[in-house]
Amino acid sequence: MSVRVTTGDFDIGAEIEILTAGRTDIGAIVTFTGTVRGEAKGKPIVSMALEHYPGMTEAELVRIEHEAHARWPLQGSLIVHRVGELKPGENIVLVITASAHRQAAFEAAAFLMDYLKTSAPFWKKETGLDGRAEWVEARDADDTAMVRWRRDENAGQ
Repeated sequence: MSVRVTTGDFDIGAEIEILTAGRTDIGAIVTFTGTVRGEAKGKPIVSMALEHYPGMTEAELVRIEHEAHARWPLQGSLIVHRVGELKPGENIVLVITASAHRQAAFEAAAFLMDYLKTSAPFWKKETGLDGRAEWVEARDADDTAMVRWRRDENAGQ
């Protein structure tokens, strides 16, 4: 398990290699990479600034990752989230899950991304061509996605 909040970019292939080096018990590796889109709400953007609450952010990412390992039989996982000023096309987030079987890896990756979108203390501000910057609001679709995981969490109670 590993989490990292960084201003620097990441190399997806290198991160997979580090996570899986020397392992023969991994049969499935799932990755998700989020990138900065060149538009928001139908308007072009020139940059996105990502801010976080240092210390608290990393602790929340570790908590989320531990929860994924408690729910699925994972051999490994990684969350890398960038902060700072990013341009369209640049990487924002990387989630890697590794398991003996694909279903666990897929479900854990989806779980981690849904939690990142709703629970991790990150804030995004997009700047348009006109120089105006606007904070990105939470999306109802992200909250709706979380309902599935909370329902699964409470099913055994």
